Amino acid sequence: MRLYHSPASPYVRKVMVVLHETGLLPQVALVPVAGTPVAPDAAIVSSNPLGKIPALETGTGEVLYDSRVICRWLDERAGAGLYPPGDRLWQVLTLEATADGILDAALLMVYEWRIRPEQNRHTPWVEGQWSKIARALDALESRWMNHLNGPLDAGQIGIGAALGYLDFRLSDRQWRAAHPHLAAWEAEFSARPSMQATRPPSA
Repeated sequence: MRLYHSPASPYVRKVMVVLHETGLLPQVALVPVAGTPVAPDAAIVSSNPLGKIPALETGTGEVLYDSRVICRWLDERAGAGLYPPGDRLWQVLTLEATADGILDAALLMVYEWRIRPEQNRHTPWVEGQWSKIARALDALESRWMNHLNGPLDAGQIGIGAALGYLDFRLSDRQWRAAHPHLAAWEAEFSARPSMQATRPPSA
């Protein structure tokens, strides 16, 4: 298998954590790619028409993309149980969607300052993205701690990657200050070997 990869991508990080946790990492070759939404890497465009990473070439030549699709496929291949059956599955999928929503908003904030010309930047729009993140963090703090403290699943991995990305790119927002229970969970979760092995380069 081949994974189109950038160590700074939080979506790639989710997949890498799953590879570590399932023991599938030795079966995957990492293909480095670089680019932005306005200048995607040609290598990834040839495999994923959306021009986004991660994308996974399976052993049969099929290409899977979107981190949630890849994580679920890897979990099924390994039989790791990161997507448990029954009612808990819907909790996992909702938590996973919450994590991706945090990442989507955070990336839009980062791109606004790193890609858009200074004269075109729109601060109220940036703050609107942060409001989404803040509401999601509040929900995690008030409603999701029992789940986060339960058996390992894909939702937890997504949240771990999302919080790591906030530290990596938006540390000035100091998300921990208003979320002590979530901060304590993150401190423990980020110590997992899979999380330590997938930290972004300068984090």
